[in-house]
Formats: sequence, C-alpha cells, structure tokens
Amino acid sequence: MKKSSISRRNFLNKAATVGAAGIVVPSILSGCARTKIKIPTVSWLDEAPDGPVLKAGVIGCGGRGTGAAINFLSAGKNLQITALGDTFKDRIESCRVSLKEKGQEIPDEMCFVGFDAFQKVIASGVDLVILATPPFFRPEHLAAAVAARKHVFAEKPVCVDPVGARSVMATALKAQELGLVIVTGTQRRHQRDYVDAFNQVKAGRIGSITGGNVWWNGGKLWHRDNNPEWSEMEWMIRNWVNWCWLSGDHIVEQHVHNLDVMNWFMGTHPVKAVGMGSRLRRVTGDQYDNFSIDFTFENDIHFHSMCRQINGCASNVSERIQGATGAAHLEKEIYIKDLAGTEIWRYTYPLDEAGKPSRGKMKDPYVQEHIDLIKYIRSGQQFNELENTAISTMTGIMGRISAYTGKETTWDEMMNSDLKLGPKVFELGKVDIPKDLPIAGEAYVPETKK
Repeated sequence: MKKSSISRRNFLNKAATVGAAGIVVPSILSGCARTKIKIPTVSWLDEAPDGPVLKAGVIGCGGRGTGAAINFLSAGKNLQITALGDTFKDRIESCRVSLKEKGQEIPDEMCFVGFDAFQKVIASGVDLVILATPPFFRPEHLAAAVAARKHVFAEKPVCVDPVGARSVMATALKAQELGLVIVTGTQRRHQRDYVDAFNQVKAGRIGSITGGNVWWNGGKLWHRDNNPEWSEMEWMIRNWVNWCWLSGDHIVEQHVHNLDVMNWFMGTHPVKAVGMGSRLRRVTGDQYDNFSIDFTFENDIHFHSMCRQINGCASNVSERIQGATGAAHLEKEIYIKDLAGTEIWRYTYPLDEAGKPSRGKMKDPYVQEHIDLIKYIRSGQQFNELENTAISTMTGIMGRISAYTGKETTWDEMMNSDLKLGPKVFELGKVDIPKDLPIAGEAYVPETKK
C-alpha cells in the first residue's frame, strides 16, 4: 500500500504555543515526585487590531453563514460585509435582514443566486470570503478563493469524501505559497480554556498520552420535509444535514470538532479505524444517527470516538485525554487530575456579576477565531489551519467508512481512495445518486435442513 505523504509542518496550530517563555508550575509526575514544568503563555486579543477596511463576502447564507458574518463584524473595527451568495434567494434575503440590524446594507447587485454564486462573490471586489455552504461544496469553493488570492474563513468540515479531502490539502499548500490567511471553524483551537489545557498537556502535565475518549452525544438536529414545489435537488440542499453527500454524515459534520481536538493533542492523525453505527430514529436522508469508532494511532495508542444524534438519550460533548500520569478533562469546565483522582490544575474563568468563575464570561470562541483571522491579515503574518482541518475531516471520513462497511479502514486507503460523493450534474431537478442506507457486513442466512 502506498504510504501517505502528508507533511506535519503545518499540523499543530501555532496559536496554541505563541507567547512568552512561560510560567513554571509544580507537576505531580509519579508518586510523590515533583518536578517543574514550563507552561507557554498566550497573549489573547479581545478585539482585532484596527486597520484599513476589510470587505468580506459570504458564500452560503443559512444560519451558520449568517452567524459567521455577524461574528466577523463583531471582531473589530472597519469590517464590512459587501456581497452575498447562495443557491436560494430566500436565504440571501434572510441574511440581509440580519445584517441590516448590524448596520450592513447589501445592495441587490451584490447578491448572487445559483450554483455559480460563489464565483460572483469572489469576483466582487472582496478581500476575504466566508465559506458556509453545505460541506460538499467546500473543496471547489476553497480552490476558487485561493486561486483568486482571497483570504478565507471556512466553516468545518471542509469536505465529505477522500477526493475532496486531498483537494483541500492541495489547496492548503497553494494558500501557504501565496501567503494567504485561512482560519477554519474548528473554534476549539481558538478557545482560551482549550488552548491553556493543550499547553499544559504539551508541557508534560499528564505525561505521555496513552489514549482517550471523544464524544458528541446529543439530540437530533433538524430536518426538512419535502415540499411538492421543490425539486429533489432543492429538497436535498435545504435538508442537507441529513444527506451524506452534502454533510459527510454527522461523524464528519459535527463530531469533527472532537476528532480535531484528538488530533491536535496527539499532534498527528490515526492510522486506522474500526467502527460501527446504525440508524434508529432519523426520519429523512440516508445517514446513520449513531457511531462508535476505535481509532488507532501509531505505537498502538487507542482513542474511542462516540457520537449520537437521538433525542431522549444521555448527552455528552467533551473529550478526555489520558496520559501516563494523569488525564485532561475537556468538559463544561476544563481541568486535569492525576491517576489518584486528585485535581492538579483547573482553568481559571473570568468572574461573573456574582463574583463566581463563569465560562460564559470567557471571550466567545466563535468571535475569537475571527479576531485571530483579522489579526493575521492586518499584521501580514502567515497563518493557515486548512491542512489541520482537512486531516481531521479525513479522520471522520475514515471512521464513517469503517462503520458503513464494518471493515477496518486505514489512513493509507483513504489517501488512495477514489471515492467521490454527489451527483455529476447540478441543476434543480432529479439527483442521480444512490439513496440506500449503508448496511455493514453480510446478512445472516440460517442453515436449512437437508
């Protein structure tokens, strides 16, 4: 099997280790032994540095695209949204209403509708683009934006299949050569408590990583029932979060956050996956609603991944990083315990009005990622986390394919796979793709008596 040629030069998020020499704190490594470890300090900005006007265009004007546009406007001064693009006009109109409340008037001639709207937004004179369409379209849109030398905020995930992942990896390298800034929607890498925990672990607070768990167990998201006035293509796109070719299934579309944390803390990606999943409650589309994956890294380090979108079940959205001498718990609050269960570190949150530490008073990471984006653009510094997110997305794809097939799936197979989802023709009519639910393994056939 041909080996993966992915470099690791861009793998770790530079923002996680930026700062001064650091602070020295005691660390319990084993038994009663105590040593000193150096923790890097990070200088955070609460607002992006001021500068000339930056004009952004939004491609994909649904809830996330509108939210990202507002996050961008909230990040600093002299920021404008000047162009909108979407497949459907009503989504643009809804976005325009929300942006008008933020003082942004988008004229009719800067609103573009259709499958080619992304090209018109990119060519409209913007400095950067916000990409928030269903993930299937992300590879093409990223390639077009980088070819036009535009800075990018790209929502996660960045593709839905191996062909798309490799395309995005190539685009990441091209953007690096051009000096473009790309920030993606894996906002935990811009979340202050997560970054502090990463630095604690990186400095050796829990010893070498030996394994862990990542979870996104929550309720059903949403679905759209078919409308007789819609074509099949329109229904699928409006109901995109339930179709694998558009979203990648929720192990890719949503659980990528946790898988990205796993890869970030490990500093690499798993080499294989064995998983299972099923469909119990979902009412539209062709996806599973639960997955359980065993990811194996080099040196036989295992992480268990679990994700579920079913109402009325136990919820858990968190990660646990297990080390030789302790574990980092990345939950509603973030802390580290040693092997005896004694807490040895906890992130210190800002105080609320009652004088109590509150995670809600921490800078919103959805805004922080745009602060960082603008900071790098205006300072002329190079920053590009697209490769990180492509690798984490491919990790989710590897887990999904293992669950769909019931077979062990390897990273090398993913890097050599020609699997590409979705139709070849894009028009508002019938969609020529398989729509059957994947079923793993072979059916049991009972023996018959002779």
